[in-house]
Amino acid sequence: MINEPAPNDAPASGIALARGQGVALWRQIAQRLERDIAGGTHPPGGRLPTEAELAAQYGVNRHTVRRAMEELEGRGLVRIEQGRGSFVAEDVVDYRLGPRTRFAEIIRRQNREPGGRILRVAEVAAETGLAEQLGIRRGRPVVVVERLSLADGRPLVLGTHHFPSTRFGRIPELLRKDPSISAALAACGVPDYSRKVTRITARLPTPEEAEILQQSRNRPVLVTEAVNVDPAGEVVDLSIARYAAGRAQLVVES
Repeated sequence: MINEPAPNDAPASGIALARGQGVALWRQIAQRLERDIAGGTHPPGGRLPTEAELAAQYGVNRHTVRRAMEELEGRGLVRIEQGRGSFVAEDVVDYRLGPRTRFAEIIRRQNREPGGRILRVAEVAAETGLAEQLGIRRGRPVVVVERLSLADGRPLVLGTHHFPSTRFGRIPELLRKDPSISAALAACGVPDYSRKVTRITARLPTPEEAEILQQSRNRPVLVTEAVNVDPAGEVVDLSIARYAAGRAQLVVES
């Protein structure tokens, strides 16, 4: 059994809780933090005090604080990032999936600043499944690009793109100058492209995905697998995107 401080045993500089009145201490802490978040004391994206700091403020042990934070995380009010701390959840981005989806346009329409960086570029031989999706022969070279897309400086989408090398062999060079996938495709002679098909699933992130997206490993990511084609119907790209579910909701447009 976990012993809490006796009634009225909060530190002089701390925040008094109503003890012995039938309301669990962790719930009172969660309610107070929720009020502070709603009142703007802790703004969206802001870092919350550490467990140790909150335990000292409220005169309780860290287990009690942890229970309060788990409650707030479960309700989507905060996000807990292993090794980084706890943060107030940001407003969720409506990410619209239509025939023509462009990250920068979507983010700017919601009065946010888009950004991004290339994490990895490699060339691989197409396995059977990938070759079928791209419409090429098995074993043909494919350029793989991993890109992290940001909204107001916060990770939102981790995307892995697959381009047939015979047509898009210049992409690695182009991305070194400009991390925009759309700009690189335009430079390769594809100024416009659209989604032919999109599959949407959800799963828990891998440790690497959770770290890159700066989210908890027990919070799911939304995953889309899309085949993009040029105006002539030729496959341009197979893209697999992982969205931080606490910061984005997918809106499918017809």
